[in-house]
Amino acid sequence: MNKRLNARVIALCAAVAWCASAACASSLGTLETFLKSTKAGRADFTQVVTSPAKPGQTTARSKTSTGQFSFVRPTRFRFDYLKPFPQVIVADGQTLWLYDADLEQVTARKQAQSLSSTPAALVATAVDLSALQKEFSLEAQADADGLQWVQATPKNRESTIQSVRMGLRADGAQVSLGKLEIFDAMGQRSVLSFERFEVNPANLGAAQFNFVTPKGVSVIRP
Repeated sequence: MNKRLNARVIALCAAVAWCASAACASSLGTLETFLKSTKAGRADFTQVVTSPAKPGQTTARSKTSTGQFSFVRPTRFRFDYLKPFPQVIVADGQTLWLYDADLEQVTARKQAQSLSSTPAALVATAVDLSALQKEFSLEAQADADGLQWVQATPKNRESTIQSVRMGLRADGAQVSLGKLEIFDAMGQRSVLSFERFEVNPANLGAAQFNFVTPKGVSVIRP
């Protein structure tokens, strides 16, 4: 898998524990509602990836990407990166497809073996808290920035992810995703901010998560 796509899967493409405060208790209920009632979703996103400063440098490096995200729980999601260069990440229920248009290359992996302890499992594939707790140590956090926050730490010690923070926006009985903050084992931080989040859009079907390899593009199956 090439480095840019690997970073996005880590950066692509959340959680709970007991907490004494009422704010944290509220965030747990909001997460439960999101997992159970938000069966599908679609949004625009902006992703900022910040890498640690290299030796001899004093400032960290950051890159910004924009695109569209959609999912149908429990097995399908899609990231369409539009700027600064086009890339696509699609989970169709069987295979995780990663397409880099510039490299004219597609990487195809078995989905079940690729997603269990990734941010995608938190957002798009988990159906309840007990499913999350099989893969993550879960911790509720206090509300901030108008969002209710929960944090997940992978139980798999070989995971390339250190932790994920998930910010949820509650509007009455409807819950949408506001932010994802992903910290990886290399010290890289990725923040995805979601706008115009549509909860359970009627015109979002399984067919939109089918991936067709473009003509002339090589396919790698690790």
